[in-house]
Amino acid sequence: MKKKHFRVKQKYFNIGNIGIFLKPYKKLLVIGPAFKLMEAILELFLPFLMSKVIDVGIKNGDRDYVYKIGIIMLVTAVVGVICALVCQYSASLVSQGVGTDIRNELFRHMETLSGREQDKFGTASLVNRITNDVNQVQLAVAMFIRLVIRAPFLCIGGLIMSFLLDVQLSLILLLILPVFVAVLYYTMRKSIPLYGNVQKKLDEISLSVRENLSGVRVIRAFAGTLKEENKFNRINDEYALNSVKVGKISAMLNPLTTLILNIAIAAIIWLGAVRVDKGLMETGEVIAIVGYVTQILAALIVISNLLVIFTKAYTSAGRISEVLSTRTSIKSPKEGSTKEAVYDEKTPAVEFDGVFFAYKEDNDNIKETSRYALNNISFQVMRGETFGIIGGTGSGKSSVVNLIPRFYDSLLGSVKVSGRDVKEYELSELRAKIGMVPQRSVLITGTIAENLRWGKEESTLIELKEAAAIAQADEFINSQTEGYDAPIRRGGVNVSGGQRQRLAIARALVRKPEILILDDSFNALDFATDAALRKALKEKTEGMTVFLISQRASTLQNCDQIMVLNEGEIAGIGTHEELLRNCEVYEEICHSQQLHETREEGGQL
Repeated sequence: MKKKHFRVKQKYFNIGNIGIFLKPYKKLLVIGPAFKLMEAILELFLPFLMSKVIDVGIKNGDRDYVYKIGIIMLVTAVVGVICALVCQYSASLVSQGVGTDIRNELFRHMETLSGREQDKFGTASLVNRITNDVNQVQLAVAMFIRLVIRAPFLCIGGLIMSFLLDVQLSLILLLILPVFVAVLYYTMRKSIPLYGNVQKKLDEISLSVRENLSGVRVIRAFAGTLKEENKFNRINDEYALNSVKVGKISAMLNPLTTLILNIAIAAIIWLGAVRVDKGLMETGEVIAIVGYVTQILAALIVISNLLVIFTKAYTSAGRISEVLSTRTSIKSPKEGSTKEAVYDEKTPAVEFDGVFFAYKEDNDNIKETSRYALNNISFQVMRGETFGIIGGTGSGKSSVVNLIPRFYDSLLGSVKVSGRDVKEYELSELRAKIGMVPQRSVLITGTIAENLRWGKEESTLIELKEAAAIAQADEFINSQTEGYDAPIRRGGVNVSGGQRQRLAIARALVRKPEILILDDSFNALDFATDAALRKALKEKTEGMTVFLISQRASTLQNCDQIMVLNEGEIAGIGTHEELLRNCEVYEEICHSQQLHETREEGGQL
């Protein structure tokens, strides 16, 4: 039977809510510790039984009594092992289940975050939270079930059994407990903040590794290997320094615990010998108390290690809670509150009205336009038009088209699709209207057909071929031995940049969207393929609204409208000819590309 994934229903989340992931495992949370408690009870009887063997069986030479108690001790040990195995099995089921549920919930929640929230955390940090931090919580859950009841019970039970055997010797144990508590308190107080720093440095290491692996060719091309090595070494040294600080504090626990308890054992043996010599105690009772002290020693060491584990888990749980408590700024409207889109020839397919946008929202400075990536953007694009966007690097071209499918929301102004504000659409409904090819074409591991069907899962082979033909990818696909079943490796590393772009365009065309967004998607194509693709788009996508972003003026010169952006503001809107006459920025772009004298040449789009 397939396990049903646990879903968090809380509207708001904090570190205290991590415990809700334990709810589906209530029975195991009782069974595991209960069996571990039984094991601890049986373990407490062993020193007592050993004292009877010494004081009664061996002292009186009663071999039958020794055998009888020995068998009882053996059975006690076997039953204890069985109880421990049941607990271990329960702990494994719960910890693995909780880890799986947290990862599923984190992944689901990350998928709902807008670009703004994802930018806030960073990819490397999110990866660490869903892997390393979840592992820390998972380990803490397992240790909680296995040891959190057993260890304190052995300490308390050991003290009680010691007092039952001899009060004066047991007082030594009471004297050392405050010292041990003081050591634990100091350790926790110092280590909790440091574990947070360690996790942050680990995020920085992950980010550095990710950037270097993804940009290794660029780094080598610019001979930046040594610079990146020095940068990584600096981050790694900071991580090591913080880890050493934590390690020094944590390393104090075990030796200090051992020292304190060994002093107690030495005192018990010395005082016990005096009392045995005076006839106030039996030898077996002293040995039994030493056995209980050893059990208490082991339990205290376990408690100290548990505190280290729980301290790490507390920090990790906080980082997990930080993600889960982050509410996405991109929300679908409530059911029943949406309006039907208006369909008529006079209604623009896409309309921007006084749009302001910034990647870092600052409500206190909302009027400071210098903070905006887009500043007062207004335009209309009618159905079936091709709308070109051009501008320098960082001018806001991608920011404009990212607002249409609501990857981000504008801070001021409105963005409308078919006369309806994008915020009034269900996200799935809005994005079903849009086919998008981002600047960086991403392909998944699988076949060419599987990649194309990301646009529309139920698409037929004929539909795939039609889309590939428009995207000028059919010749390349047909040249493959396996055709549409040819494999695509992770990230599309086994195809060229131009082939990757054409497959990404075909994938967007497969779904036959109302709005097609091509974000600088021709930059890896040669001029002939560029022109052929634009011609095919014009002929085969009648009625489709196309947003075409490019650095090449030749790619855009036959668009119905071209918008020129400069530092987040509109420098001009019009046709190629109108902009050459009226827009200085566009004229400079064309002049730099030697197009000012070739206005009638270029593609057919």
